[in-house]
Amino acid sequence: MAIRFDAGEVITAMVTPFDKNREIDYNKVEELTKYLINNGSDTVLVAGTTGEGPTLTHEEEIELLSTVKRANANKAKVIMNAGSNCTMTAVRTAKLAEKEDVDAILSVVPYYNKPSQKGMIEHFSAIAKSTSLPVIIYNIPSRTGVNMQPQTVAQLANEFDNIVGIKQSCGDMDAITEMKLLCPEDFSIYSGDDSLTLPMLSLGARGVISVASHIFGSELKSMIRNYKTGEFLAALNMHKKLYPAFKKLFMAPNPVPVKAALAHKGIIEDTVRRPLVELSDNDKAELFKVLDSVKND
Repeated sequence: MAIRFDAGEVITAMVTPFDKNREIDYNKVEELTKYLINNGSDTVLVAGTTGEGPTLTHEEEIELLSTVKRANANKAKVIMNAGSNCTMTAVRTAKLAEKEDVDAILSVVPYYNKPSQKGMIEHFSAIAKSTSLPVIIYNIPSRTGVNMQPQTVAQLANEFDNIVGIKQSCGDMDAITEMKLLCPEDFSIYSGDDSLTLPMLSLGARGVISVASHIFGSELKSMIRNYKTGEFLAALNMHKKLYPAFKKLFMAPNPVPVKAALAHKGIIEDTVRRPLVELSDNDKAELFKVLDSVKND
């Protein structure tokens, strides 16, 4: 079956490396991009929540994107975050992303405003009309305060060819089934929670937009490949192996734990921008114990 836009199976919502002064470390951005591509990532997502997008300036976003694209060297696809709770801002960012020649954009359901389903339709319709880029909707009710209903997703997916998929960060499995029933066959559903990837695959999801892939990218890729080739027990065993790590990587607000984990591996500095704060030493010890145990299992 053909799909509207092929972002692959493992999209990494990439962290933004900072130095000790909390400025972007562009050398580390290049290194991390290459590391992710070599370790299971089909696509990298730039300046999302995991990338601390809300704390980045416009100029930083552009330089970050340019650095990722240079390091990527067309080996993987690049998606840019173009979400906002202001429709005009989201439209403006989508147009900018198209000028920067990215492969697609991710745009979140408006947060804080708590729009109705009709408001969501008008918001994403405006974005879709403003760009020829593929648009992936991001539904995360725990952060936005509202839940996009499957019927709303379907209306947008059926009306706009460039609304190509959804990142679904919600444990409602019935919603996945309803989307598969209502949306075009070439519309892609991605799990937005690492621990829900395998259940969502069983209902027809394409893959995952992941945080854990920073550390377990090859393992996630293997799990998805095993599931899709009928090696269901192998996929289940990998899910069970990774599950403790999935949970520990969200022991504090994202991306605090995964940045600590990457620093533990010597890849980046363990630095986040305020209002986020780094893990305590005790929390780090707890996190590393679980991650090392999973890696060595």
